[in-house]
This record gives sequence, C-alpha cells and structure tokens, in this order.
Amino acid sequence: MLQHLTIDNIAVIKQAQLDLPAGFVALTGETGAGKSIVIDAINAVLGVRTSRDLIRTGAETARVSALFGDVGAEITALLHELDLPEGEDGSVLVSRVISHTKNSCRVNGMPVTVATLRQLGQLLINVHGQHDNQALLDPARHVHFVDAIAENEELRKEYRAAFAQLRALQRQQDALQMDEDEKARRLDMLAHQIDELELANVQLGERETLRERQTMMRNSEKIAENLQMATTALLGDEASAVALAFEAISAIQCVIEYLPAADELAERLQSAVYELQEGAADLRSLFDTATFDPAQADEVQARLDVYHRLSRKYGDTEAQMLAFLESARAEQASITQSDERILQLEEEIDAQLQHTIALAKQLAKTRRAAGEQFSQQVVKELTELDMPSITFTVQFTKIPLRPEGGETAEFLISANLGESPKPLAKVASGGELSRIMLAIKAVLAAKDCTPTLIFDEIDAGVSGRAAQKIGRKLRQVAQGRQVICVTHLAQIAALADCHLHISKHVQADETHTRIALLDHEGRRRELARIMGGEEITPAQLAAADDLLFLQNK
Repeated sequence: MLQHLTIDNIAVIKQAQLDLPAGFVALTGETGAGKSIVIDAINAVLGVRTSRDLIRTGAETARVSALFGDVGAEITALLHELDLPEGEDGSVLVSRVISHTKNSCRVNGMPVTVATLRQLGQLLINVHGQHDNQALLDPARHVHFVDAIAENEELRKEYRAAFAQLRALQRQQDALQMDEDEKARRLDMLAHQIDELELANVQLGERETLRERQTMMRNSEKIAENLQMATTALLGDEASAVALAFEAISAIQCVIEYLPAADELAERLQSAVYELQEGAADLRSLFDTATFDPAQADEVQARLDVYHRLSRKYGDTEAQMLAFLESARAEQASITQSDERILQLEEEIDAQLQHTIALAKQLAKTRRAAGEQFSQQVVKELTELDMPSITFTVQFTKIPLRPEGGETAEFLISANLGESPKPLAKVASGGELSRIMLAIKAVLAAKDCTPTLIFDEIDAGVSGRAAQKIGRKLRQVAQGRQVICVTHLAQIAALADCHLHISKHVQADETHTRIALLDHEGRRRELARIMGGEEITPAQLAAADDLLFLQNK
C-alpha cells in the first residue's frame, strides 16, 4: 500500500508530505484547493502521461516520490522480471522528476523508463476517477468487466493469437487474388524492373568508387603536374634530393675514421635515401594511374548516369536497389505460383477458421457463465447502495469474429420495478452511474490484488442516504487494503479511518496548498464546513458530532 507521498512543485503544491495508513482514507477540501492535484501527482509517479504545465510556476522541476510497503508477491516477481532491486524491508520507492526538457524516473534508486514505471504502477494503485464512468456508457468496454470475473486471460491470449493468424492468412489470400489482366500487367512490370536492375549489375560501393575516380579524372592535369614535380625533386638531376643525400653520405663516410660516432649517422642517412628511392618509385606508379584516356571519363560518367536513373526508381543506395530487386523477384515468383498457393491458403484458412471459432465458443461460454455470476453480485452490491429495485443483466450478442471474440457484451438495467432492462447509457443518471461503478469495483475487488484503490469523487451526483451507503461500501472495500477517496460529502468522510484536509492560502503573493491530517476536533470542524458552509455554527458542529458517532458505531 501507499505509505508515504512527497510532492514538490506540482501546480500550487510547493511542498507536501503525507503519511498514509491502511484502511479508508478521506481527502476533503474546498473546490479548487488542490485535491485533484494530489491525484495528478499520484498518477505522475505511476507513469501516467503528464503535461509540463504541472510544474509549479517559477520552478525548474517538479518531483513526486511514493513509498509502498506490503507490496505482495506479484509486485516482487515483477521487480525480479524487470531486474530492479527490492527495498531492504520489501518496500518499493518510486520517484519521478519532471522538467521542461525531460523526465527522470527511478524505482528503488535505479533509473527506469516511464513505460516501466507505468507497468509497475498498474499493480501498485488502481485510480478510479469520474471519467471512468464513461466506460460504463461504452458497450465495447463492458466485456472487459466480465472477463475480469471470468479469469479467462490465457484463453483470450490463445484466441487473439488464433485470430491474428487467421487475419494474416486472409491478407495473404487477398494479396494473391487478383484478376488475370491485373496479374499480367503486374508480371510485365516486375519483369521490366528485374531486367533493368540485373542488366545494370549493381555493385555495393561502386558509385562512391566511381565518384572518387571521376574527381581524380577532372583534376588529372594538376595531379600529373605535381607528381612529376615531386619525382623530379627526388631523382631529376644532380641537385635532386637523392643525389644530394648520397653526396652527404659520402662526405660523412670520409670522416668516420676520425669521428667514429658519424658512422651511425651515415647508416641512418643511407636508410633515408632508400626510403626516398622507394617513394620515387611509388610516385611513378601514382603518375601512371593518374593518366587517363578521355574515353575512360566518358565510361565513368555513363556508369554514374545509370546509378542516377536507378536511384530515382529503386532507392538512393546500392543496398536499397538490390533489396528492391530481391523483393521484385520474390513477388514475381509468388504471382507465378499464386494459383497453387491460393488453393493451399484456402485449406489453411478453413482449418484456422474452425480453430478460431472453437476458441471463440469456449471464450463465450466462460463469459456467459461469468456474466450471470457478475449480474447477481452487482445487484447484491447495488441493493446495499440504496438501489433495491435494480435489475442488472449482461446481454450477449453474436457478431462476426473480431480480436475480442465472436460476441459483444452490454450492460442492461432497470431501476424501477415493472420496467424491462434497457442499455445502461440510455437510462442511468449520473448518481446511478457512480453507484454502479462502485458496485462493479466492489465485485472486482475480490479478484483485484492491487493494494491501493483511489476513488476521485465517486460520490458525484448522489447525496443523503445513498451517500451513507457509498461510504459504508468504501469502508467495506477497504478491509484488507487501502482505499483513498476524494469526496465532497460529509456522510462519506465521516466513515473514513483517516481524514486529510486540503486547503489553499496566499503567502508572499504566491498560492500554496497545504495537506493536513485532521485530529478529532479538526474532523468535526471540517464535516461541519462541508455540511453548512464557511461560517460554522454550534448546530453544525453538533450535527458533525452526531455524524461521527452514528457513522462509526
């Protein structure tokens, strides 16, 4: 569960630290005080995509860190799978720094990507906000709720793999099934392309070699002139470098008898002369290669023109041209053999279709069984949430095979006795949607190993007795886990095991948000404020006392 949260420079929160206990935790405060910002900060540290607008005005970076304890075997296994360290006491410390240029994420001190943070965050906290109610209005999402009860993940993976293979075979068949005229036109085009590339005899690296040779040809006169000058300087006449070096050696040898140390110098000079003579020979070879026939320049230019023409059709590089050639050959062979392959594909598609249909039927069977169980459990929860006359069913409709199966699931409800169930989106009010989502969450809680659940204003659209029922349901869901709820209703906040108050104030022309743990007196005054308004009266305090006593007895 989430034990400690640190927030720095997130919107109006300059710095805040929260110690969070297990059980039911309520967050309250006036509208605009920053309750949603706390949820945004938690989402950020879970790897949810964030905006840089979240950084507090005037700050360079924003930072959120969260310490989780009692994380459980599934999260520990994921840490091992991701090669991430465990905390010394089995805890997980997650942090994220957001700047105007980049994000920095760490898990137990080790840098990770945002994607890794998101993967881990999905197991640490489940955040439910008001927008999640839209999932109830989208029938395409309903099947996912049923699957959570059916626990058919392995079967769904097997079905999706079979469906993907079926679609791949069908795409191959579509690609091969062209009419004879189109086939003939395509074969003519491929034959032309293959002949053109084969005749060109494309060689890797040849164009660069040709360009270098062309550059040499264009500067051949300058090259020859300078090579000739260099050769003459080395060997040309009595004043050449080699001749003068030999004179120097001869002179030195005349004094060796009197100056033995000069012998080593003479040997070194002799070696230098040999190097000069070899260099002169190399210059002659370079001179020979730098002499070009004008016809050779025409040949090089013609070859470069071939590459230029090919590059406009088949790719900029020789490698791309050769890859195009191989692809064209493969397509030519495929079309030539298409009739035989089409017959083979028909057999493969039929077999794969039967296999996929069989898996779809198995999947439908698990969903229908789970749908009945799911309906009964949701009705039970909704009865406890002050909707005693509710009828809730899951309607399945067969459809052509698609990635999720061969049928759809849609939630139907009737809120009043005697009325037939209708699609949820057509008849449910905002308050009913909130309670239905809470009921579904309560049903799924038994299947959900996530240690912390966050409900952001689950009480939207409800009041009075329904609010009390929602509060009791949240307290029930919090048994054995942590439930954090942002609420505007005193009936819900009074049921919390822990009450945090979020307030906003101005200091030195800056807006700041404070988060405080309320003691008993603080809770009385906050509940009175929620029920009554800015000015708290003795009657409102008495009502708060009654609420705390009645709700928690």
